[in-house]
Amino acid sequence: MITQPKPYFITGIGTGIGKTLVSTILIEKFGWDYWKPIQSGDLENSDTLSVQTLLSNNTTNFHPETYRLTQPYSPHKSARIDGITIDLNNFKLPQTDNQLLIEGAGGLMVPLNEHSLIIDLIQQLNADVILVSQNYLGSINHTLLSFEILKKRNIPVKGIIFNGAADPSTEEFILNYTNTPCLGKIPILEPVNKESIQSAGKFIIEF
Repeated sequence: MITQPKPYFITGIGTGIGKTLVSTILIEKFGWDYWKPIQSGDLENSDTLSVQTLLSNNTTNFHPETYRLTQPYSPHKSARIDGITIDLNNFKLPQTDNQLLIEGAGGLMVPLNEHSLIIDLIQQLNADVILVSQNYLGSINHTLLSFEILKKRNIPVKGIIFNGAADPSTEEFILNYTNTPCLGKIPILEPVNKESIQSAGKFIIEF
């Protein structure tokens, strides 16, 4: 039986924060495996496919989604429309001797069914969290709320990655208040392509 490293679960302080972009930069830099357990909508241009098109390394393995939902809504709603119920017991870590990066759907409190949330899936998979934050009015509140619920659940936080336009005052407050390492500060990438993804690795620390 393969003894694999403890996985990293990448989640954001909300939707549209840049989890997929950050995931791509991380696995390009480190050569980790990638797994998106739940794809909700846009199956022809899924996050897995988006990451694959931007990757240059030959190391990363892409593991198939557990649930592929046809509608672009919260997973619990998309699953209901598709006539299925997401069951936490159906999620099994892919077997690999490589470091595994798991990308969530939305934020921590996104519902999977009537009783389970993304944060419950993180606990079940026994993963360490990499939290993606972005600077906007209200982002301090959203980041600290995310951190506090992770702390309450005793889920280890590997660190925070800031994605997008910099705000040193906001970033400094968040890092000092949470006493959490900053794993990187990724500026706005224009354009987003293989070359800019490779180059963005310099904004991520080694860990």
